[in-house]
Amino acid sequence: MLRRALEHEGFEVRATATGSEALRAFGAAPPDVLVLDIGLPDADGRDVCQALRAQGITCPVLFLTAKSDLTDRLSGFHAGGDDYLGKPFALAELLVRVQALRRRAPGPPATDERGFELDPAAHALVTAEHRVRLTPLEFRLLALLAAHPGEVVRRRSLIAAGWPDGAIVHDNTLDAYVARIRRKLREAGVALGVTTARGVGYSLE
Repeated sequence: MLRRALEHEGFEVRATATGSEALRAFGAAPPDVLVLDIGLPDADGRDVCQALRAQGITCPVLFLTAKSDLTDRLSGFHAGGDDYLGKPFALAELLVRVQALRRRAPGPPATDERGFELDPAAHALVTAEHRVRLTPLEFRLLALLAAHPGEVVRRRSLIAAGWPDGAIVHDNTLDAYVARIRRKLREAGVALGVTTARGVGYSLE
């Protein structure tokens, strides 16, 4: 129904049924706007969004979901989403939101070779030779760092992306998870490492 409606409005539409298909299709050729259901059959749509962001994909993302409380909306924005529409929704509203996001769409992403990909279905760090399992929390932290290569991601942003809204997270807890991510990057043979900006945050470089 959504595909027909968007095509009727003049959009060229590519549709996928799973998060894994979305990564393959849109990682190589990003769309102007991505409408992404959170309840995918093989993965959480927020993890798919984070995996795309980690690959350098910056197109606007509109999340669709049956859950629309504040905590769920915040988790979508922390995952890299740009807008959020709860079900049921009016088709006219979705079209207006897609048009608005399209006007804000950036140009093509710069080429950036990180040497790894993130698999949101398996919560795994994948290289040409290795596949290392991550916990969901490790996945979210690494995805945020990978989405901003060479930039310092502040501690509060990492905590917001990794833990539920309102969770009490001590500094040493975040540090322990970052240490685990460093170890898993080494296990996978990734040349990049996580650098500490003392008192501020971390960067992947």
